[in-house]
Amino acid sequence: MARKSKTAVLKRQRELRKAEKAAAKREKRATREGVPADQSVATTEDLAGYGFPVDNSGPERDGKA
Repeated sequence: MARKSKTAVLKRQRELRKAEKAAAKREKRATREGVPADQSVATTEDLAGYGFPVDNSGPERDGKA
C-alpha cells in the first residue's frame, strides 16, 4: 500500500474539522431557535398555526412529474 503524503492527510483533517464545525453551528442555531436539530420541516399543525390553508384530503405528492 502506498504511503499517504502529509499534505493529503492534513487536507482531510481540515475538511473534517470544517464539517464538524458546520454541524455544531447548525445544532447550536436549532437549539437557540427552540427547534430540535432533526426537525426542520414544518408540520401541518405548524402551517395551520401560521394561517396557511391545510388540506388533509390526499397525499402530499402524487408522484407524477
